[in-house]
Amino acid sequence: QVQLVESGGGLVQPGGFLRLSCAASGFTFSSIGMSWYRQAPGKERELVAGITSTGGDTTYAESVKGRFTISRDNAKNTMYLQMNSLKLEDTAVYYCKTGWSSSSGSWGQGTQVTVSS
Repeated sequence: QVQLVESGGGLVQPGGFLRLSCAASGFTFSSIGMSWYRQAPGKERELVAGITSTGGDTTYAESVKGRFTISRDNAKNTMYLQMNSLKLEDTAVYYCKTGWSSSSGSWGQGTQVTVSS
């Protein structure tokens, strides 16, 4: 079955950086667009970034444009989210999922990112 395992979360100071990874298995990774979502306490889950199956097209939430970069390595069945210049408001649980829409696809278990001084 589809399995998505996120890693790379942690505690970081404002202005710092983290790189999240999402290891995928159980499906043809190279054929499916992927995305990162996040959910902060008391807030709805929101799309952070999406990437097409080939990596040729990406989309970002306005709040992370210029700071986050989504990428993928289809040979390794892995997707990444490079997060730079982290802000307090980036604190959330980050999820990877298949597809871009929140209403369909499979989700990982999430990884906590905490930005705090």
